[in-house]
Amino acid sequence: MIANLKTWFDGRAPREKYMLMVAAALFCVTVIWGLYVPIGDALSSAKTRHTDAVIRYGETQARVRAIEQIGKGVPAQLAGPLDTLIRDRANEAGFELASVGPAAGGGVQLAIAKAKPAALLGWVATLENGGMLVDSFSATDNGDKTVAVQMTVKAQGR
Repeated sequence: MIANLKTWFDGRAPREKYMLMVAAALFCVTVIWGLYVPIGDALSSAKTRHTDAVIRYGETQARVRAIEQIGKGVPAQLAGPLDTLIRDRANEAGFELASVGPAAGGGVQLAIAKAKPAALLGWVATLENGGMLVDSFSATDNGDKTVAVQMTVKAQGR
């Protein structure tokens, strides 16, 4: 078969040989551009996605370990009555408590009429880091980029 192709090619005029070689070169360039480049891009994209997935997996594992440590740990002891601590921490954070009272199950129910959401959630996180547990939380939009909040707080481990 190769001998037949060589005989056929040798039978062509020099101008036709030149045109056939150019056509073969263009065909090779088209195949490389049409297959090699997309495959390379796909591999690059796959490597990026894999790297992102490995990072997300590591972050998730770290969070799981942190949650396991919380579950194993002994809750922090509170330095006084729960309602007094909540009032003090709310005043320190600049929140005006609308009401504070006992809740069913030994916790404290409180209401805040006006609070910025970001500051409020940061304050809730400090409460939880300080040995308190937010048992229920309800926020309502005030329409002026603040929220009204009702929540129940308990001591951790109780």
